[in-house]
Amino acid sequence: MPEQHFDPDRAIAGTGMGGTMDLGVDEAETLEKVPGGPEGTGPQEKPRSLWSDAWHDLRRNPVFIVSALVILFLVVISLWPSLITSGSPLKCDLAKAQEGSQPGHPFGFNGQGCDVYTRTVYGARTSVTVGVCATLGVAILGSVLGALAGYFGGVGDSVLSRITDVFFAIPVVLGGLVLLSVITSNTVWPVIGFIVLLGWPQLSRIARGSVITVKQNDYVQAARALGASHSRLMLRHIAPNAIAPVIVVATIALGTYISLEATLSYLGVGLKPPSVSWGIDISAASPYIRNAPHALLWPSGALAITVLAFIMLGDAVRDALDPKLR
Repeated sequence: MPEQHFDPDRAIAGTGMGGTMDLGVDEAETLEKVPGGPEGTGPQEKPRSLWSDAWHDLRRNPVFIVSALVILFLVVISLWPSLITSGSPLKCDLAKAQEGSQPGHPFGFNGQGCDVYTRTVYGARTSVTVGVCATLGVAILGSVLGALAGYFGGVGDSVLSRITDVFFAIPVVLGGLVLLSVITSNTVWPVIGFIVLLGWPQLSRIARGSVITVKQNDYVQAARALGASHSRLMLRHIAPNAIAPVIVVATIALGTYISLEATLSYLGVGLKPPSVSWGIDISAASPYIRNAPHALLWPSGALAITVLAFIMLGDAVRDALDPKLR
């Protein structure tokens, strides 16, 4: 029988079935020290929350990146339009009415001799202000009412459901023609108030259904059994898990509210001159579409790009937050 010599670079490890096997030193140390977690399970990663997981997906979504960059640009020029234009949107020269592109005036002039480029840039401020403020108002009012109705139920839930049915039966444009035609203010607040008035029922329905679904989960029932108050249940357990659908719908609706403001301004019941709005410019340029199409195309294109950017952003957020699409 050949003589066996001890090799310091080898070690003997049990197989777990009464036998042994030869392992290298590095392999033996690996068996003795399994990093993290139970034996044989490998390293354990900390589970990500819904929001961190959604952000992880959004950062890799080109649709989200493009739409977010467009919206960021719109917000910047809304706050500081002087960064890309030095003119005044109210400065007009009738001698240049309907003229085309010129040095320093790349978009030409409208029927009143106003610089189309400057008015298009300043029109972004109105659209972004109306869209953001109306969306915040609709989201807050609709979410609070819908969440309370879905959580407590009973008579309040039934009354809210009937009220929302009434509001759903009102045509939006017709309602704007009736309500805004009696208001003479040139500010954006009447338009924002009208959008909030007719927009909250949709968010209320979404929030109500989401809260009803979440409050039936086991962790909510366990917290209630442990004596958690209604406010703690709503703020700590239900709201964080029920707000995702509201955010998705509100983000998509923001673009719709911007187009609604332009529609009402086009019809003459939204913003009125001397306010600067894409809807006003589109309405003023419509009679001159054959002689000066540029005065209509530029504000229309800016409106279309803005609405599309917010809708694309909403779609990307929906894909990231909806677990059924993973």
